[in-house]
Amino acid sequence: MSDRIEKNIELNAPVEKVWRALTDHLAFGEWFRVKLDGPFVPGKVSTGHITYPGYEHVKWHATVKAMDAPRLFSFTWHPHAIDPDVDYSDETPTLVEFRLQPSAKGTRLTVTESGFDALPAHRRDEALRSNDGGWDEQIMNIKTYVER
Repeated sequence: MSDRIEKNIELNAPVEKVWRALTDHLAFGEWFRVKLDGPFVPGKVSTGHITYPGYEHVKWHATVKAMDAPRLFSFTWHPHAIDPDVDYSDETPTLVEFRLQPSAKGTRLTVTESGFDALPAHRRDEALRSNDGGWDEQIMNIKTYVER
């Protein structure tokens, strides 16, 4: 099984609009379905909670790594950390990267999540499988958001 997830999509929207959808915490929250407590700041922890139906109990906890406008936005987080009774803080987080490139249509967005091999063996396969499907949904969510 792979150590990474990679999704690519062509968006009919300018790079600047996609960048804003990714890095403005209110815009990100709208399409990602998360209520964030404040703006994204490189080197700082971003907190909040998921608003996706059935997952409202899940806390959002990510550390912003890079905001290299308008090309790269990245953060680390604990994938598939959905059990409120489990402390995931001792696990090595995965790295999520959003890379933007201008394209003939507008923007080519590549989403990569890597580092699954560092997860505990009992969580690795399920976290990879769950997030693979989750990213399929999220790239369609951002497409809908930026193309409306």
